[in-house]
Amino acid sequence: MSADRPPAPPAHGHVLLAPGRFPGTLTAAQVARHLAAGLRRARPDVPLVELPVADGGDGTVEAAVAAGWRRVEVEVCGPTGRPVTARLAVRDRTAVVELAEASGLRRLPGGKPRPLTASSVGTGQLVAHALRLGARRIVLGLGGGACTDGGAGLVQGLGGRLLDALGKDLPPGGAALRSLHALDLRALPDLSGVEVVVAGDAAGPLLGRGGAAAVDGPPRGASRDEVRVLDAGLRRWADLAEAASRRAARDLPGAGAAGGVGFAALAFLGATIEPGAALMLDLLDFAGRARGAHLVVTGEGTLDTRSLRGTAPIGVARAAARAGAPVIAVAGRRGLTGERLRKARIQAVYALDDIEPDAERRVRRAGPLLEQLTVAIADEWLPVPRR
Repeated sequence: MSADRPPAPPAHGHVLLAPGRFPGTLTAAQVARHLAAGLRRARPDVPLVELPVADGGDGTVEAAVAAGWRRVEVEVCGPTGRPVTARLAVRDRTAVVELAEASGLRRLPGGKPRPLTASSVGTGQLVAHALRLGARRIVLGLGGGACTDGGAGLVQGLGGRLLDALGKDLPPGGAALRSLHALDLRALPDLSGVEVVVAGDAAGPLLGRGGAAAVDGPPRGASRDEVRVLDAGLRRWADLAEAASRRAARDLPGAGAAGGVGFAALAFLGATIEPGAALMLDLLDFAGRARGAHLVVTGEGTLDTRSLRGTAPIGVARAAARAGAPVIAVAGRRGLTGERLRKARIQAVYALDDIEPDAERRVRRAGPLLEQLTVAIADEWLPVPRR
């Protein structure tokens, strides 16, 4: 454990539990529940507020629902065309839509990658449903996707048609885009007066060495030859999509996000891109919930230099610092120490590998281990007031 012991906190205020997820182990909401369970045993008189957070990736809708947004379920096409029940979150006239809910890796049957044929059509169907519900602002989280189709599926899910030279609809996926001949966009919804915001850090361009196929293809199962196939399809898609939308989007920052779904959002939805962590914290009213807190607890599976690029816990730490609340973090593994930790505005890290060196047991028992960590957190940061 690494900690700068604080002065004794006041006998009032609350502890705000605002963790991200532990990928492959616990959702952000589960992390918050385990932290709360441990702290309630250790300090039953300390008020707790649970606010699981996300940065636009997997778990974004869940975080909004946990913060009190209305959950809406709808059946859409998964990445392979099989129907899945996906969720979006709605409050007033704002909707949070998550790529991973409809078109994510976790939606692949048997977890088997489909790099050439996986489609984002279900995400387009979710956006269409949000519009039918009356949303005038749509926040689109693009993490955790399974497809490298340039967002062509998203356009199809909104009602657009992608046609080959014979006027037939293209099959799904990025590889088929090499045969794209024409777009029929007459059935696309009217988006005038609708604001679409992509929650996520700006990725690279759509095409080339730093583009969607090269970056996202291999993690989604694409071989070197398949990456070339996908890039060729995306190039054809970009040519016709930009002509149809009258927007030059292929080289914009973020066009390559999520296998190129960012490109379609920019070109067809007129989207803007905002840092995911900051945007989500604003939607979840983090500043209001942190006001008056004498401790904020955040965390994620691995807290290391990659976290500094803008993951949810770093966003929490910066926002909490502005609210004047000290921040500590929990993690499966810790890779930040010393000056880097201080610059991240995190005053202490409590890691599961401090108390359980076996990686398999850490995954299997992550929940109970988090509860065990709360004993040290309570002792060091929530001392019992003297009577």
